Amino acid sequence: MSEDPSSSDDDSNSSTDADTTDFISSDSTAIEPRDDPLAVVVEKPRSETAIESLRAEGVYDDDRRVREYGSETVALPVLEPPTETAVLEVVRQIDPAYRTRDLADHLRERGWTDADLETAPGSWAVIGSVILVRVPDDCYDETELGEALLALHGEADSVLADEGISNEGEGDGGTYREPRTRLLAGSGDTETVHVEDGTQYGLDPARVMFSPGNQAERRRMAEVVEPDERVFDMFAGIGYFTLPMARAGARVTATELNPTAFRYLLENAMANDVSSRVDAYHSDCRDLVADVRADRVVMGYYGYADSEDEAGHGARTDEAVDFLPAALEALEPGGVVHYHEATPESELWERPIGRLEAAVERAGRTLEVLEKRRVKSHSAGVEHVVLDVRVE
Repeated sequence: MSEDPSSSDDDSNSSTDADTTDFISSDSTAIEPRDDPLAVVVEKPRSETAIESLRAEGVYDDDRRVREYGSETVALPVLEPPTETAVLEVVRQIDPAYRTRDLADHLRERGWTDADLETAPGSWAVIGSVILVRVPDDCYDETELGEALLALHGEADSVLADEGISNEGEGDGGTYREPRTRLLAGSGDTETVHVEDGTQYGLDPARVMFSPGNQAERRRMAEVVEPDERVFDMFAGIGYFTLPMARAGARVTATELNPTAFRYLLENAMANDVSSRVDAYHSDCRDLVADVRADRVVMGYYGYADSEDEAGHGARTDEAVDFLPAALEALEPGGVVHYHEATPESELWERPIGRLEAAVERAGRTLEVLEKRRVKSHSAGVEHVVLDVRVE
């Protein structure tokens, strides 16, 4: 998988070998004293994990860029030598490359006027070494936008335009939740490793979906499970919820239909050392329910839009509500369902609760609503929500 965080906007400041005059050993006595800032040298494939660890220690310096140190290594800027993160060497940067923290500054350097800047996006996501951005329809120059984002994020090497999820049938999107993207700048190799709360997600954002806006929910799933609890993840994807829950000690039965996402699910279980706690199946979740006994069921899927309702909201196919009978069949009495839905604001919380109550009543069971949460805004007037319910 590609993971090269070296900056691409200033070749004159990039070193090509460890003897470059851009760096000296931190304990060198050639020139004393020195005020040059510190950096740590790590192998390129470890850069994302090392950055997260350095941030957790509170020593990572976001004001400076990641710099190439050798053909296989990079120098990560730090405020002081780390005590918990494994590194190859601590060095000093003689000519540090400081970040321009604002995208607007980078675009102004490329000649954008104030009027042009009004057409720039206000947010984007960095997924491993890939930047994912929704480009406004009136964007002044999307190619320059992509180059400016690469300059802003020295750890990234590709920029993709996010054009949503394909809804052109199961094989081309829809049920498979396949993203539609275009390469704006940088490398065409968009396979990467994204590290989040210690969990490694290998993926290609051009081929499989990953929502940074769900980070808090992924973190929460690791917090709610108990060791050895039996979990049924009905729509596992690359392991969005499966991996943090398995790392927390749960035993997870995970199903996924998309063959590309399923391959990443298997690879990610191995990379996170949780293969022994994850039973993964390339199948429709409904085909497994007769053989699954779960203390907790995760339904992290809200279907795909294929038309509009009378209010102008996207009418959805294969919503989680359609899978509730299967979820309840697998769930043990007293177990918990995490039910996700894309709900119009005008129907919060009446519609998702009503759907749950109807399904539970048809199954001859009772429920207790434990928690209602907004995960993120899904689209104009529509919220991605999750309800935790205990079912007797």
